[in-house]
Amino acid sequence: MDRDRASLTRAATVAIPVSFLAVFFVWPLAAILERSLVDDGGLRVPFDVLARRTTLELVWFTLWQATVSTALTLVAGLPLAWALSRFSFRGRGVVEALVLVPFVLPTVVVATAFVALLPDGVERSVWAILLAHVFFNVAVVVRVVGASWSALDGRLWDVAAALGAGPVRRFRAVTLPLLAPSLAAASAVVFLFCFTSFGVIVVLGGPRFATLETEIYTQAARLFDLRTAAALAVLQLAIVAVAIVVSGRLERRLGRARRRGRTPSSPAGREGWLVAAVVVLSSGAMLLPPAALVVRSLDVGAGYGLDHYAALLDETPALLVAPWHAIVNSVVFAGAATPLALAVGIPAAIAAARGRGGLDMLVMLPLGASAVMIGFGFLLAFDDPPLELRGSTVLVPLAQSLVAAPFVVRTLAPALRAADPRLREAAAVLGASPRRVRLLVDLPLLARPLAVATALAFAVALGEFGATVFVSRADWPTVPVAIFRFLGRPGEANVGTAMALSMVLAVLVAAVAVASEQALVRRAAR
Repeated sequence: MDRDRASLTRAATVAIPVSFLAVFFVWPLAAILERSLVDDGGLRVPFDVLARRTTLELVWFTLWQATVSTALTLVAGLPLAWALSRFSFRGRGVVEALVLVPFVLPTVVVATAFVALLPDGVERSVWAILLAHVFFNVAVVVRVVGASWSALDGRLWDVAAALGAGPVRRFRAVTLPLLAPSLAAASAVVFLFCFTSFGVIVVLGGPRFATLETEIYTQAARLFDLRTAAALAVLQLAIVAVAIVVSGRLERRLGRARRRGRTPSSPAGREGWLVAAVVVLSSGAMLLPPAALVVRSLDVGAGYGLDHYAALLDETPALLVAPWHAIVNSVVFAGAATPLALAVGIPAAIAAARGRGGLDMLVMLPLGASAVMIGFGFLLAFDDPPLELRGSTVLVPLAQSLVAAPFVVRTLAPALRAADPRLREAAAVLGASPRRVRLLVDLPLLARPLAVATALAFAVALGEFGATVFVSRADWPTVPVAIFRFLGRPGEANVGTAMALSMVLAVLVAAVAVASEQALVRRAAR
């Protein structure tokens, strides 16, 4: 009886995320494929769209900016990864936390910060796009490459030094080959983030520097050419799939680095000065955009004040409601999206930890498909019965939960794999039921990762922009949508209001992440 009940429980656990993804991801994706490939009841490949000169230019610029952004991110992140992985110094924990700040900030906030930082004429250019991508993604390089760097066998450098190899030769002949797998992994992640970037491109690039992602939005939401938008969406998905396959094969061919690790040491001599320079310059570069955003949000022309923040309480032509309504909407929608993301992500993480990776890969697909594609698919799929939801506010948390669920999986799966199975076996031998094992063994062990996953899901939903801009109603805007609308209107007052809203969103994301983790971890510690 217990075995049958456990089997039913496992089946129900798997059925929940599979059903959710089938309805809210596979169906919208199928709607995009149908709009792109089916015409008058027959199959028709949209060669007229794919062969256009404008389409080829879009593909070229999308690939170019993603490749250059990835290369620049590696150049900016590797020195900091070296300093944080190999050395221990005062304030190291603060620097590690500071590195993560750009990555948890919503992309529209990052883009607005660079509008505030860069001078007129540069703030909306290809250089602004590249710098914003580096700022946003440097944490990926530092964390992924830094983790591998700290685990390398330190004796290899000692042997190379004893044989007469200098620092440059040791790095080229020893370190780089050993770091190749982590460099490939970090490059693949950064490339995909930059390739499907929306908030940064649409704010800093505008119509001059369009990518496949922004052009899908333009064709669908502004020009109402749904067939062209669908064709571009399918083309983007195909390129993303190729990039994922190629990066996966590259990582497997590069193999695994030989790992032994060593305790970080205190830097001394020339290394000490070099570490100090890297840390100071990197920290300063990461603090500049947020600092510029703070200053610009307080700049009222004749001096500094809270006028832009006070304007959040007043109605404005840029929105159908006062800006403070957008803040409330964002919190409510994120609060509804977070449990949905957890309900989908937790079973997928459990399946991945038990060696059944199919569900894990299925949940990760929305991340590769991009948020804009999800929003566009929602418009096509839910415009007719049986789920006629277009214009409903329900679509917003549904779309946000799809975007947030992959982050839940990636947070919980490693923790589940690391849990000692003997603890569960011991509890079962002592007579604990499966439910009691989960309650008394699994839950305390997963308290911290679950806290991080919850906070991350809420933060992602709170700042989600690509899908939300498609499905949000004009009278129910979220903060990212409101920021985008204000930046699209002329006048210093509108720009100032966008800056103030960006600061509110940044503070909300940071506060929720810190408060959620601290509250849940302290509760588990008791």
